[in-house]
Amino acid sequence: MTQTENKKPRVKVKLGENNYGKAEVNLMKINRDSKRHEIRELQVRVAMTGDFDAAHSRGDNTDLIATDTVRNTIYGLAKEGFGSSPEEFGKELVAHFVHTGARVSGGFVEFTEHLWDRVQVNGQGHDHSFVRQMPKRTGRVESEDGETFKVTSGIEELYVLKTTESGWENYRLDERFTTLPETHERVMATFITARWEYNTDSADYDAVWARVFRQLQETLTDHYSPSLQNTLYLMGEAVLSACPEISRIWFRMPNKHHLQYNLQRFGLENNLEIMHVDPEPYGLMEGWVERA
Repeated sequence: MTQTENKKPRVKVKLGENNYGKAEVNLMKINRDSKRHEIRELQVRVAMTGDFDAAHSRGDNTDLIATDTVRNTIYGLAKEGFGSSPEEFGKELVAHFVHTGARVSGGFVEFTEHLWDRVQVNGQGHDHSFVRQMPKRTGRVESEDGETFKVTSGIEELYVLKTTESGWENYRLDERFTTLPETHERVMATFITARWEYNTDSADYDAVWARVFRQLQETLTDHYSPSLQNTLYLMGEAVLSACPEISRIWFRMPNKHHLQYNLQRFGLENNLEIMHVDPEPYGLMEGWVERA
């Protein structure tokens, strides 16, 4: 049997949904227009969609934008633009590649912004020295034509904790497998991941993000929490009340268990003062809160 005869016949296929671009482009922009500098740091992914069949099926790269060019464009447009929010910068990027790429019809930009605060010196923020913060700002801008956009904004790794006014009671007790005692007094902690969608084509994205960031923290403090689920719901309600530009918000909230450590064996009393922070496993709550 010849090599040709031994080959299996190829099945008939077609190219499905696809995109290409550049990911993990790390960008910092420093505004030096005055003595008091401003900085923004983004990790950016650009993905283009369009007529890329020939490149996939025939290896024909005619009219394709090189991903190296995508990277350079991100830095170049950041110099010329990026004057406001990352979301607006995302719109600039998608529109640019649609208008300059012969085969590009749409695409999306995803970003993660690392947040920086000023170093405090004698109670004042320093003009040009900064310290990176833990929470991250996230977002996605997508478009099918480079003219109209769907924007989603978000936050990651907002670590919050309350040392009281939280409990977990009245749940179903399984005779075989329930070991956790009911309590009306516990430490509640979670890493908040949230993303939200807009009901308007344009918004002050920086201002909305700041409002959400502040509201999530304030809502943590303003109620007794019988469950992390209840706090998730109240946070969503509070954000939608404070931000009319937002149509709905999604949360991912793991329950970071802080367990009272047994000190009785050492003859010591532990009045919820010494806690063991249990890294895993953990409870996980996710859900959308939407306008009715």
